[in-house]
This record gives sequence, structure tokens and C-alpha cells, in this order.
Amino acid sequence: MDKSDYLNISSAKDVKNPWQRRLYRLFEIIPGALSLGTLIGVFVFSWLWPAYVAIFVICFSFYYLFRILYFSLHQIMGYFKVKRHLKENWLKKIRELKGRDWRQIHHVVILPTYKESENIIRESIVSLLVTQYPKEKLIVVLAVEERAGKEFEYTAKKLQKEYASLFFSFLVTVHPQSIAGEIGGKGSNVAWAGAEAKKMIDNLGLDYENILISSFDIDTKVYPQYFSCLTWYFLTEKDPLHASYQPVPVYNNNIWTAPFFTRVVSTSNTFWQMIQQERSEKLTTYSSHAIPAKVFFEVGYPANVVPDDSRIFWRAYLYYDGTYRVVPMYYLVSMDVVDSSNIFKTILHQYKQQRRWAWGCSEIPYIMFGFLQNKKIKLWEKMSHLYTIIDGFWSWATAALLLFMLGWLPLFLGGNKFNFSILSFNLPILTGRIMTISLIGMIISAILSLLIVSPMPKNMRAWKKITILLQWIFLPAILIIFGSIPALDAQIRLMFGRYLGFWVTEKVRK
Repeated sequence: MDKSDYLNISSAKDVKNPWQRRLYRLFEIIPGALSLGTLIGVFVFSWLWPAYVAIFVICFSFYYLFRILYFSLHQIMGYFKVKRHLKENWLKKIRELKGRDWRQIHHVVILPTYKESENIIRESIVSLLVTQYPKEKLIVVLAVEERAGKEFEYTAKKLQKEYASLFFSFLVTVHPQSIAGEIGGKGSNVAWAGAEAKKMIDNLGLDYENILISSFDIDTKVYPQYFSCLTWYFLTEKDPLHASYQPVPVYNNNIWTAPFFTRVVSTSNTFWQMIQQERSEKLTTYSSHAIPAKVFFEVGYPANVVPDDSRIFWRAYLYYDGTYRVVPMYYLVSMDVVDSSNIFKTILHQYKQQRRWAWGCSEIPYIMFGFLQNKKIKLWEKMSHLYTIIDGFWSWATAALLLFMLGWLPLFLGGNKFNFSILSFNLPILTGRIMTISLIGMIISAILSLLIVSPMPKNMRAWKKITILLQWIFLPAILIIFGSIPALDAQIRLMFGRYLGFWVTEKVRK
């Protein structure tokens, strides 16, 4: 099979060969089958062999205690690296670099928008203006959706007229609706905007190897030295054209007005990204990130999938036969916490956002199939990546449920013979103590959440800051409601071929 055939696959239906289509379909079943098999198996084995399950529970609890301590260490290390990066004068550092001239580097910033308010778009543009980087090196592409309506195209043109003179260039693109083979959403909009930007770049005669393309969510606000920091990483990377560049996302734009449960979800995501930054061999691109223009145009940005931000990494990884990586940037970009007009809509929107993120499980069949086709990538690298992604989505769907029900299932289902055993008596005591020790992870998250949050608005009362700490007591329930359940939802949908479309998270500022 030619590379162009398997790189563009979005689901089993795109595979032309009947046998290979069935194989891809089998791969789509694997994530849901593993997660459901684990949860169903726990119930069945707790009834048939409660003693063995009890031993498994103890081993599993110790394993996750080790993971929590391991992740907490990376979380702390990641936090201090972020703090150092925020204090660094990156513009000065790139000016002092010897070798390549930083002034040759241009940045294209793609801002895909769909029915967001003018205020939200304007804030993101203004954040580009206040960066400590020459604006004549920035090309802004405001990418509008035709299906949003003429009023949003008018808003984009208005902002273009207002800000165009302040950047090297300010381009407005309108992504046509109903293009065959596309999934309407961020990915297809970014792909269209990138193609339009390429025309302008070619007309200007700019070198692709000196351009970085930042694909942002529309609510992304960069910190003051983002582009200087990104340029430094690009110029100091050993193989800069075979790497993407991933900053750490924080959700500080509206964090003080959002409900407590969405704050916990978003802050947990920030900490997970910090942990992944420390394990760069496991890192893939996420949300707002930067790609060399050469890669963007050679590989092609995905327009037919929901998880476009991770798919561009896997496409590049397969395209370059494994010679591609993600460079962790310990610098921040800020986005919105999920919020809506009332609490019920906020709960629904948070769930849908988590389910959309969990649809990243569709990457599992994609890379399994791609690894079978690509013989040039080393076997141990394939196995390492597969273990990481399968374990990640399996844990997402099952870990919280297992941790909070495993200690009791053998007692409820094991029968009198097991319940009168010494193991039965000690099981809840031992697992309870292990879970108590594991609370250290939650305490670390609570403390770091206070340290990384944006300054509290002056019109808010001091007690609001206390809620940033107290909100973490709800973490166990939040991990199940907005973690395991939407992850299972996504995996079951993939398992039965009920493919998910792109759902746009509403952006609300109060």
C-alpha cells in the first residue's frame, strides 16, 4: 500500500481492500474491548474467584500508588521548569545565538474560528501584539467557517482592517462547507487556512524551512515571550525540521468565573501535559502547537479527523519513517475553561469536550494499521508507542472506576466463604490505607493549582481563592463523571462504528 493511501485514512470505511478494511475494523474494536473486558471481567472474577481478585486489587493499588508518586514527581519538576522559562529573557537568548540568524524566522499563526464572539477573537489577536517579538515576523491567519454565516466573515474582515498594519501580514480565509471527504471542524479549517497561507508565502518568496506554523484554538492567548521561546527551541534543536513544538496549556482565561468541576478538569489536563513534557518520548502534539511549514505542506494537515492535533504528529511520524518527534516547550499558552450560560449546559458541554478528547482513541487503529504498512520504523519503537497509547486510553476509561470499586467487589460478590477469610477482612483496610497515601498526589495538585493560576480579579472576594484548594476534594467523582464515562462512551462508539463528528466547545466569558 502506498503511503498516501494509509496516511489519509480516517476510519475503516476509507480502506479500499476488503481484507485490510476488516483488519482496520478489528483494530477499531480493540480499545473498547480492552476497557469493557476489564470492567466486566472484574465483576465476573469477583464472583467466581474473589481471592484472586483480592490479590489483584492489592497489586493494582500498589501499582497506581507508584504511578501517582512517579507522576507527582514529574509534575513538580515540570512546574519548576515552567517557572524558570517564564522568567527567562528569550528574546535576548535568541539574539545571542551563534549560527542561524533568528531574524530569518517567520511565524504563521492560524486562528480557526466558528461563531465565537468578536471579543474572544480580539483578545487572542491582542495577545499576539503584546508579545516581545518583532511583529513584522508574524503572519496572522484568521480562519472563518462559511457555515457560520456572513456576519462572522464580516467580523473577521473588520478585525483584519483594524490590525493588518501591525503585523507582517494578516490574512482572512473562509473555509467552504461540505467539501467531500472532510469532517467539519478545526482540522479541516486549519488545513484550508494553511493551503491559503501557502499561496501567500509562495508569492512572497519565503523559505519554508524558515517558517513555523502555530495551529491555535481561537481562545489561545500566548504569554509575552512565546514566539521568542519557540524560535530558540527551533534554532537549537538538532533536527528542527523533523519536530513539532508543544507548549504547556493552562486554562487561565476565565478560570475565576468557571464552575469548580470544570476548573478541576482543565487544571488536571494542564498537569497531565506537564507530566508528558517530562517524558518527551511519549509526547504527541495537543491542542495549540507549532509545526515547521515544510512538514505542514509536505505531510498535509488532516482535514478528515476529529483529533487533528494528534493526527498531524502521527502522519508526520509515519511519513518520515519514525524520524519525527515532539519537542517539549516549558512555556505557557492560556485557553478557556469550559463554561456556559447555566450549570446544566456547562455539565453537558464539559462532558462533550471530554468525549471529543477521548475520541483520540481512534488514533490506536490508525497507528496500528500504519505500523503494519511501514516497515522502516524499528519494531521496538512501534511497540513502545503502541503500549503508551493503548495504556493511556485504557487507564483513562478504567482506572478511576477500578480504584473506587475494586476494594469492595470481592466482598459483595465473593460469597460467605470468602467474606469470612482473613484476606476479606484485611482487603478494605489495606486498600484504604494505600488510597490515603495516594492522596499526596491530590494535595500536590491542589498546591500547584494555586501557584499556576492567574492573579485573582480585584472585584472578587478572598474566599474564592480557598475554593481553588477545596475543589480538589471532588477529584474522585470528577475523574469518573468527566473521565472514565466519556472515555468509555468514545471507545464504545468506535467499537461499534458509530464515528464521532467534531463538536465545537462553546466559548463564554462572564
